[in-house]
Amino acid sequence: MNVSGKIKLAVWKLASCDGCQLQLFNLEDQLLAMSAGITFAYFPEGFRNTTKGRYDLSLVEGSITTPHDEARILEIRRASRIVVALGACATAGGIQALRNFNDVRQWMGIVYPRPEAIETLEQSTPLSDHIQVDLELRGCPVNSSQLLAVIMACRRGRRPRLPTYSLCMECKRLGHVCVTVAGDIPCMGPVTQAGCGALCPGCGRGCYGCFGPCDTPNTSALRRIWHQRLGLPERRIRQAFQGVNAWAQPFRQESERS
Repeated sequence: MNVSGKIKLAVWKLASCDGCQLQLFNLEDQLLAMSAGITFAYFPEGFRNTTKGRYDLSLVEGSITTPHDEARILEIRRASRIVVALGACATAGGIQALRNFNDVRQWMGIVYPRPEAIETLEQSTPLSDHIQVDLELRGCPVNSSQLLAVIMACRRGRRPRLPTYSLCMECKRLGHVCVTVAGDIPCMGPVTQAGCGALCPGCGRGCYGCFGPCDTPNTSALRRIWHQRLGLPERRIRQAFQGVNAWAQPFRQESERS
């Protein structure tokens, strides 16, 4: 990548809510500063003008849920030098991956008056199930500061430094009291990757696992604590692991144990 000139940045949406794309706009002043080294070549959420690839960097939000998504992600991969999976949908299938635990045709019959008109895949899956992804940025939505770090690192031709440790590290650094130890509140923090700034524990609530599993999460130990100390029934434990990152392998395996 030519780091001396502008890079061509593309932002793509698949099956998602647009929340991770909106984090670009939350950067505000930083977004203006980025324009000196970046050309937004394709970003329908923010700009009307588009430039055809090849793109230096593609940020892809959303999971693969339809045949159209499946074909489109292959086109994006061919047109991009670097592909970043943006957010929980792109990295773990998103909240829509909850359908993977059941028969999607049955759900379609409940939700849609004409399910035969809906074209969908059997499962909602992350980008990495279909293409080589160069980097994954976790979160629902992603952390805007981390997003800026990713863009600028790619701009300079290096990998960004992102946390892989658990949310408990963030809680301790911020001086938060452990909601599980002090309040008997179930919290996904011990098995969830840091990145959100411990928002929920900072408000006295348990973590919901928005940033997906941390490096080597001990989900079985967390299950035992919830069951033996907090007295949570298996149904509640399963529901906790089946959140926005339910299809991430460690969370999926733990939820299917119950």
